[in-house]
Amino acid sequence: MTGWSRRRLLRTALSTALLPAAATLSSAPPASAASAATGEWRFRRGVNAWPWFALTREFPAPRTDYAWPPFQSQRPVPTRDDLRRLRRTGLDFIRLPVDPGPFLAADAATRAKLLAMLDDAVAAALDADLGIIVNVQANGATHYWTPDRMVSSTAAPEFNAYRALVGELAGRLRRFPAGMVALEPVNEPPQSCSSNVWSNVQAALLTAARASSSTLPLVVTGGCGSMVSGLAALDPEPLAAFEPILFTFHFYEPYLFSHQGAPWMREPVYRALNNVPWPASAGSLEATLASVRARMAEDTETSEADKQAAYAETERVLKVYFDARPDRWFIDKYLSQARAWADRNGIAPGRVIMGEFGALRTDARYTAAPNPDRARYIADVRQSAEASGFPWAFWDLFDGMGMMDDTTRALDPAMVDALGLRMPE
Repeated sequence: MTGWSRRRLLRTALSTALLPAAATLSSAPPASAASAATGEWRFRRGVNAWPWFALTREFPAPRTDYAWPPFQSQRPVPTRDDLRRLRRTGLDFIRLPVDPGPFLAADAATRAKLLAMLDDAVAAALDADLGIIVNVQANGATHYWTPDRMVSSTAAPEFNAYRALVGELAGRLRRFPAGMVALEPVNEPPQSCSSNVWSNVQAALLTAARASSSTLPLVVTGGCGSMVSGLAALDPEPLAAFEPILFTFHFYEPYLFSHQGAPWMREPVYRALNNVPWPASAGSLEATLASVRARMAEDTETSEADKQAAYAETERVLKVYFDARPDRWFIDKYLSQARAWADRNGIAPGRVIMGEFGALRTDARYTAAPNPDRARYIADVRQSAEASGFPWAFWDLFDGMGMMDDTTRALDPAMVDALGLRMPE
């Protein structure tokens, strides 16, 4: 879930994410391609382990390298005990986002250290009996090693370096136990849903990975930031040459709910949102707007004129939201498009992973009562995915969308329950 691609998608989210729906380290012998393609892997119920290999310490421009160690020391990183507790909840894999920037900027010795760190992380997950999908996730917030410079096209300035890294990772991951590890070369490609540019980028990366490993499962996706619409536009036939493969999409609709109060958003309507209910019938327009006004009143950096403009737009989109009355039907309708795509192409739904879904917590400072909406939303999305036969990976382990406290490492019982898991003893 990179900020760059998410911001781009959210510019059209109000019209496309709500209105259309409302209107209607040990080694083992590798598995064979045939067995991997039938779904013999440990990827059913997972969680994203960001920011283990994210939140970097890059030097300012014009430098393009990173301090050592390249990751911020205060970021939350799961311990081996954390991973074992996650396994006891009923989760069976983690999706590990890896920022490629530090790897690509490093000299040979430093890169070797980073690759060894990644090997250790994979080994720690496997030691906890968790599968792991390693996802190369470019950081749109950095100044140089961005998605645009690496994967916007095969002619992007750093595409060749990125492709080489994907090949190198595939070669290293093949050494781990079969059926437990997969590689996802790109996170949320920014190209349009049916873009030939994205098809060419993905094919080149898969070719590099296959040159290093003929059997490692590879996770492929459609354009449009891996949204359902991107998957629906994906032609899987040319990808058969790269078997074994899995498919993935991300789900955050409706964004008015899942991204309420998102501080990284450029659009003021999202930053001011708060106390948006799920389902819509669980609250009221008046109560949500009162929370929005309270949140705006605390904002001392935005001018009054800009606040008034933001409030007017927020009021407008919230009226649409409450008039549409999204509920479980809204989620089912979206995910039915992904299931229809799988059925149409003869792809078992167990090979289609909902690789990200989640929602930000409501800020309790601006509400009058406890807010159970997030848990209801997570439960609805998870249950809808399972009804369609899709594996899933919750976003996220830590942070404002997380299921584990950054400091105490306590699991959130509401999230554990919403995910259909159990609190470990």
